[in-house]
Amino acid sequence: MSPLAVKTDVLSGVTVALALVPEAIAFALIAHVSPLTGLYAAFFICLITALFGGRPGMISGATGALAVVMVNLVLQHGVEYLFASVVLMGVFQMLFGALRLGKFIRMVPHSVMLGFVNGLAIVIFLAQFGHFKTHGAWMAPHPLLAMAGLIALTIAIIELLPRLTRAVPSALAAILIVSAVVAGLGLETKTVGDMGSIAGGLPLPHWPQVPLTLETLRVIVPYSLILAAIGLMESLLTLNLVDEITDSRGRPNRESLAQGAANIVAGFFATMGGCAMIGQSMINIGNGARHRLSGVVAALFLLGFIVLLSGWIEKIPLAALIGVMFVVSAKTFEWGSLQALRRIPRQDAIIVVGVTVITVLTDLAIAVLCGVIFAALVFAWQHAKRIAVQTRVDERGWKVYELEGSLFFASTARFAELFSPKTDPDQVVIEFKRARVADHSAIEAIDALAARYQQAGKSLRLRHLSPDCLALLDKAKGMVEVDAFEDPHYRIADDRLD
Repeated sequence: MSPLAVKTDVLSGVTVALALVPEAIAFALIAHVSPLTGLYAAFFICLITALFGGRPGMISGATGALAVVMVNLVLQHGVEYLFASVVLMGVFQMLFGALRLGKFIRMVPHSVMLGFVNGLAIVIFLAQFGHFKTHGAWMAPHPLLAMAGLIALTIAIIELLPRLTRAVPSALAAILIVSAVVAGLGLETKTVGDMGSIAGGLPLPHWPQVPLTLETLRVIVPYSLILAAIGLMESLLTLNLVDEITDSRGRPNRESLAQGAANIVAGFFATMGGCAMIGQSMINIGNGARHRLSGVVAALFLLGFIVLLSGWIEKIPLAALIGVMFVVSAKTFEWGSLQALRRIPRQDAIIVVGVTVITVLTDLAIAVLCGVIFAALVFAWQHAKRIAVQTRVDERGWKVYELEGSLFFASTARFAELFSPKTDPDQVVIEFKRARVADHSAIEAIDALAARYQQAGKSLRLRHLSPDCLALLDKAKGMVEVDAFEDPHYRIADDRLD
């Protein structure tokens, strides 16, 4: 690394560490655990994934997506069951990485990615308004206006400072300047300390105090699976987003292994675990950090805040950190997607808007799954309509059907409608050279068509089917003409071939 890269990563890491503090505290409170439980989680997750993860520059820590799942477990069974669930969550994530399943994140369509990014940008934005309340009620007009003014000052510094100098990350400069203004003028405003004390010592190992029984597994396994799935989904989608921004390629399986290892360690140190954080990752990447050093610095400074500098960090105005997150939210949102909605296919526009709305109203995992399922159904429907046939009569007077397209579960009904056994001549040929037989439903459709021709007393010949097709066919097996040089050799998605 060059000296400039080291400087960039160190300063960005400090900025990220400051931004991690209120987020970790807020998510810990959502999960009904102590603020230090969230802060220690952010330290372990951030440090281990920065050192060993598959995406340098990406920041991980305690997240709201996991906290909302954890709250029910904590309220019903206690915090010790949470620690055990986090350990098992990490085991599941490491298995996912060890089995090299991270490649499946590539199956997420771009329209789902747009909805994911826009939805999380809105979630980050809306989450900041909780800081404008005290004991569940909106702040009085005067302190509310004071906070709004400080937020506006923070945003102005972040946007204008880069025009003068890039020696210091504008977000870090904004936090320091606003903190100095509040201290110098003696302004009364909400600070980090108002959310909860961050003072603490070094984290100590802790074995989850739960009975090692099947009943314990029955309680924690469902939560661990859900937490592992949400954590991996958010982490790998954030990895994809950082890949696009930096024009580089991360390693999803390595990231899955690192996330799992980090959560196992976090669980054994009595924390709430975590995953990738899109907001803090955008701060880091936006500052120009591209190396593992930034995440390591963020984690170490966060621990330093807890152990040595808690008194100072608790004095930082929340307005400064809210302003930073407002800017992150605005820069994360894909504004160009709003104009693109009128140009892209209608089904893609529906996916973008749908995933965005579902992310805001429910959670990321449900939104992404809905988007992927809808995209898959649209894909299947479009390809089902593309199966077609051309007919001709050869020199022997045989009718030849030349099939085009993919024959699979969604196109079998259309396939059956293309043929007329009752009115066809006695000799019929179906040519599959420009078609592909994809699954078990397609095999059944071919067998059913062969039965129709047999019942009509007609002779049917099937040409250019793969050896897999011949192995799976039943009634039509004797009708296949084998040509070792011309027949294709693709595989069919059918369990009987395993």
